[in-house]
Amino acid sequence: MRPEHLQTKLFLDSGSAEDTRAIIDALGFIDGQTTNPSLIAKSPGAQARLEAGEKFSAGEVDEFYKQTVTDIRALISDGSISIEVYADADTTAEEMIQHGTQMNTWIPGAHIKLPTTAEGLKAARHFVDTGVHVNMTLVFSQQQAAAVYAATTGARKGQVYLSPFIGRLDDIGQDGMSLIANILKMYREQGDGHVEVLTASVRSLDHLTGAIALGSDIITAPMKHLLAWQEAGAEVPETFMYERSDLEPITYEALDLTNDADSFDIQHDLTDKGLKKFAEDWNSLLSNL
Repeated sequence: MRPEHLQTKLFLDSGSAEDTRAIIDALGFIDGQTTNPSLIAKSPGAQARLEAGEKFSAGEVDEFYKQTVTDIRALISDGSISIEVYADADTTAEEMIQHGTQMNTWIPGAHIKLPTTAEGLKAARHFVDTGVHVNMTLVFSQQQAAAVYAATTGARKGQVYLSPFIGRLDDIGQDGMSLIANILKMYREQGDGHVEVLTASVRSLDHLTGAIALGSDIITAPMKHLLAWQEAGAEVPETFMYERSDLEPITYEALDLTNDADSFDIQHDLTDKGLKKFAEDWNSLLSNL
């Protein structure tokens, strides 16, 4: 069951309802779930179809994704489930809005995942203004976090999630946990709480417990790391213990959250790389490509 002193929400990062059922059975709770095109492509149902030599039409992919999150919602009665729009380097805000609006009808309690790009921020502004919940993903810099905050001003608390991908920063020799600390510091000192930090790309138990200690609003993690946390005693540490001498800390930037969103430098090579990978995994399911 949920530890009494755990303030951070824990989400499962998976495109499978089978994983949802298993983690609920193991932990006794889960606060929500995040999905993305890569996770959907790796799900047992999608893989079984591909192994049978059958790909999807574009409409069938959406129907498969819809059924997956519907099955997840049946297991998680409350809490957010993130659903990601298709987006590549050429996808416009209008196209994201069209796809995300459709996805938002699939289940109650959805957060529509959008890339943290110029077009993604435009789509986020539209969704915030129309009452739709969003999860800004593929975040790798404090500048991107500042831009998301500025682009979604006026949103209600809980309407906007920000997903920094810490494991992918570790992969290039940067301390992803220091980015979480920097964003939390910036939001706490200047923010109004309308953007919640959702620590993502969790690769280890240290990532998970470190993000809890830092006070991340939410953490999403694969089942294996949530199970490792439980097996280690479901620790709720009060101090940040994550230490990696091989990683370069990310320096805190003194940014002004009252500036316009387009004043921040949101370009990041890892965002571009992640966007390309998600698009490739989505397209790998399609029969007409």
